[in-house]
Amino acid sequence: MSTNLSSATPEPGTLDGEHQEEPSPIARGNQVDLPRLERAVRELLFAVGEDPDREGLRETPARVARMYAELFSGLHDEPREHLKKFFTEKYDEVVLVRDISFNSMCEHHLLPFMGKTHIGYIPNGRVIGLSKLARVVESVSRRPQVQERMTEEIANLLVRELDAKGVAVVVEATHTCMTIRGVRKPGSLCVTSAMKGTFRSNLSSRAEIMQLIYHDQR
Repeated sequence: MSTNLSSATPEPGTLDGEHQEEPSPIARGNQVDLPRLERAVRELLFAVGEDPDREGLRETPARVARMYAELFSGLHDEPREHLKKFFTEKYDEVVLVRDISFNSMCEHHLLPFMGKTHIGYIPNGRVIGLSKLARVVESVSRRPQVQERMTEEIANLLVRELDAKGVAVVVEATHTCMTIRGVRKPGSLCVTSAMKGTFRSNLSSRAEIMQLIYHDQR
């Protein structure tokens, strides 16, 4: 006996015939859905045994919603836009910006990790405004992620948009998912690096950039 597949397939927005909530505006590429975030925070407070209607918590859902909109603003930003304007210069030595501070969010526990990013590159006829490197870090960092992916993404952006001869990105961060929960080891530091082009193929170039980054810490 034949089966009518069309009648057995749930309608869009349903699962096994049950209504499903509309996908988040984030999934549709729009801005943050603040009312939905507020409802989620209210439910979270209920779930942990709190009363979201008591005086001290009445405005907490709205505050947290605005905070998440700020912390995850990078989801709605295109970091490559900060690298579109460059200057033509005959310079082929290292350009390094150290200690670019950032705050990001670990996607595993939704707890922050924060620290410094060091970016170095060897131009191939194009140099970028130094503040643009900081803007790239800001844009890429403000989203849920892991540090390894953040490091690699920044490096790949510079390679693609600047056609640099070499790119080096080193990120140092403290992860609160390790310092305030779980093993609870304050003072621990995670260091990741991404070496592209000359910095990957030439050991002396890699040694040079690392010495420039850490020369005053030895």
